[in-house]
Amino acid sequence: MTSQFIQFPEIDPIIFSIGPVAVRWYGLMYLIGFIAALYIANRVADNSKGEWTREQVSDLLFYGFLGVILGGRVGYVLFYQFEYLLAEPLYLFKIWEGGMSFHGGLLGVITAIYLFARKTNKQFLAVGDFVAPLVPIGLGMGRIGNFINAELWGRETDVPWAVIFPNDPLALPRHPSQLYEFALEGVVLFAILYWIMRKPRTLGLASGAFLIGYGVFRIFIEFFREPDAHLGFIFAHITQGMILSVPMVLAGIAIIVIGHNLQARAAINGATK
Repeated sequence: MTSQFIQFPEIDPIIFSIGPVAVRWYGLMYLIGFIAALYIANRVADNSKGEWTREQVSDLLFYGFLGVILGGRVGYVLFYQFEYLLAEPLYLFKIWEGGMSFHGGLLGVITAIYLFARKTNKQFLAVGDFVAPLVPIGLGMGRIGNFINAELWGRETDVPWAVIFPNDPLALPRHPSQLYEFALEGVVLFAILYWIMRKPRTLGLASGAFLIGYGVFRIFIEFFREPDAHLGFIFAHITQGMILSVPMVLAGIAIIVIGHNLQARAAINGATK
């Protein structure tokens, strides 16, 4: 029965180790994503006619890195392990045990963008537009890391490309939902934002498009992704990931409208002077 599906090989999550230091596939994927984002951001800065500098790019990515780590951890604990946190408050700081949330990381990055914008006297939405096309790169590489780690798999299915993951206690053929997320949240979302950034656009359009795009893609993929075992379905076929993604879509729409209105108001004020 299961021979017709893809048998996922057992891959050691550690590529190599030197003493107590271990290099893991998951970390390597994020490192590749970070280097690619840095390269693209520097290219954009070089072509910005002085609006951005490489030093500002380095500072912004450092702020963003801290936002991802701190926000991702706090978000995971609050959104997915809140009862465990109440029983053991120090669990929040046990990052080595794993557990990161995209939605928490997003809130951390938004906070980082706000702080960076204040420090550099840049518009918040303008900084968000600069960052938005960089995020899908890290997201996509992170999903590849999830797939290599054979974690966060999908629901049971009988499609020809179903995968049997080695650490699945039920050994069921499942959707490789990590690859679905890589394709939509990584490749497709980056292509959309790259296309937007290459054309004249209103303030906040890239930021809003990212929030809408990710929210819609995540809601769609949740129909194929297995919910966390300790959460299951919130009700019917609705998952926690879907619920957390709906505000993203609404916020994205609001940002596009706000950015358009701000730019239109600025144009009117400039014409009347």
